[in-house]
Amino acid sequence: MKARKLKLVRQQRRRRRVRGKVFGTAERPRLSVFRSLRHISAQLIDDHAGRTLCSASTNSPSLTSEVKCGGNCSAARVVGRLLGERARMQGLRQVIFDRNRYKYHGRVKALADAARETGLEF
Repeated sequence: MKARKLKLVRQQRRRRRVRGKVFGTAERPRLSVFRSLRHISAQLIDDHAGRTLCSASTNSPSLTSEVKCGGNCSAARVVGRLLGERARMQGLRQVIFDRNRYKYHGRVKALADAARETGLEF
C-alpha cells in the first residue's frame, strides 16, 4: 500500500513539473497525451480559452475498426496521424507537446513522431 501511494505522489509531482512549463494558446495549442493500459488519447487544448480544439483516441468509433489493441505503439502511431490530420484541417501547424507524467519513449514517442510526420511542428 505504501509503495503504491509513493508512486502516485511521484507521478503527481512529475505532472505538475511538466505542466508548469507548458501553456497552450489559440495559435500554438498544447498537445496533451493520456495513456492507459488499454488505450491512448491525445488532444489539442487552448489553455487561454479553456477548450479542446480537436482530439483523437483509440476509444473513438472511427478508430475501433483500424486498431485491434489500443495499448501498443502501432495504435499510438494511428492516433498521432489522425490528430495531426485533424489539426491541419483546422489550420494548426505549431503545437506545444505535453507528455504529462509519462516518459518520452514507447507509445508517447510513437504518437509524437506520427504527429510530426503529418506536419505538426513541436
